Amino acid sequence: MLISGRVRYLLCYQHHPVQDRVEFLTERLGADSAGVDKPPLLEAHEAADYGAKNKKPQLSQRIKTTYKQSTSKLVSSFRQPHTAYTLVRHYRGHRDGVWEVSVSKCQHAGGQVIATASADHSGRIYSIETGACLLQYLGHRGSVNSVRFHPTQDLVLSASGDGTAHIWRAQMSSQSAPIDVTRSQSSGEEEPDSSEREDGAEDLPEYLAGYASNLVRGPTLEFAHHVEVVTAADWLCQGSQVVTASWDRTASLADTETGEQVSSLCGHDQELTDVHAHPTQRLVLTASKDTTFRLWDMRGQAMLVNVFQGHTQQVNTAVFACSSSADKVVSGSDDRTVKVWDTRNMRSPIAAIRTDSEVNRLSVSPSQNVIAIPHDNRNIRLFDLNGVRIGRLPRNNRQGHSRMVCATAWADSNSVCNLFSCGFDRQVLGWMINVHGKE
Repeated sequence: MLISGRVRYLLCYQHHPVQDRVEFLTERLGADSAGVDKPPLLEAHEAADYGAKNKKPQLSQRIKTTYKQSTSKLVSSFRQPHTAYTLVRHYRGHRDGVWEVSVSKCQHAGGQVIATASADHSGRIYSIETGACLLQYLGHRGSVNSVRFHPTQDLVLSASGDGTAHIWRAQMSSQSAPIDVTRSQSSGEEEPDSSEREDGAEDLPEYLAGYASNLVRGPTLEFAHHVEVVTAADWLCQGSQVVTASWDRTASLADTETGEQVSSLCGHDQELTDVHAHPTQRLVLTASKDTTFRLWDMRGQAMLVNVFQGHTQQVNTAVFACSSSADKVVSGSDDRTVKVWDTRNMRSPIAAIRTDSEVNRLSVSPSQNVIAIPHDNRNIRLFDLNGVRIGRLPRNNRQGHSRMVCATAWADSNSVCNLFSCGFDRQVLGWMINVHGKE
């Protein structure tokens, strides 16, 4: 089983002298409107003398009007972006916590899809538009800890607590019927523990018996280069190689044609928690329980490694935030902070977001430059890359997660849902997030 999640909620406070002035003026205006007939900037002894002499009230009224107009202009200049959050879809079927959700970059039969990795030993693929489960992968014998789509092909890479990573096919024909998960969700009966599940065809639940063509039972290629749990795996070099991260304190680079190990990335002092590859360059990020994350640069003949010590507790994730202007890295930790780094100068973060809960596998929207941060305290917070808070997704009896949120993933181009979240409450949720500028 993957170690229990850590999710961190971000409460960013920035000190601005002009904002302090606004607060001061607003406070003084409140006193003025309560009947204090004196200029708001007088000292105490001057105010007493002023009241004793009973100066003309017109002066106070003029000052009051002037300060109200000035304050209104200042406050309007600090108006936050208007953001609308809508919970659109539930993706049902998993019988245990869901560790990760990923979005396919390719269009499949029936539209765009997402993949999920669960502690119930399975991976699933869902239609974003309909919410139907289109395919279930049953090849792992341990918790499925991560799932990532190939950048250009119908292939999925999954990492598992059984110590392996698998490549499996995600081919779904438009004629194949979706897996019906409504029976298990609505029966009201207690579902069997995932550890008791057998992988044989004869042991499939009755409600899946008619959909055997939607079940994938084994990988097309298996990577077994670790002696411990594999926490995450990702595609490198447009899919020609994969990189895996493990509790054995190493990451492994392997060839996708032969399955052979190309290189072992050693150096972390404790277990690795996550790994992410750059979408276009030979760069890899590994996060670890040793409070650091590392940037592995394989673009030259000799591999270069940069170690970043910006956190005080284990780092649960580090991802690339790629835009047209510059590449940034965003890291999240059990120390309840999220930090944004510029890859051209990573000596210190360019933004630091402090939270009240541990941070799990976050994601960054390339088009909106928004960080979606999942937390152990069930919250999902949104910040921009400058560390400015945008908002929090709803969380009540009808919306949001009831247990810790393990991961988020963006789908910027999708018109139905553009943000997905998953958690240890077995839920996978699809959201529509609209972030607007100043009105």
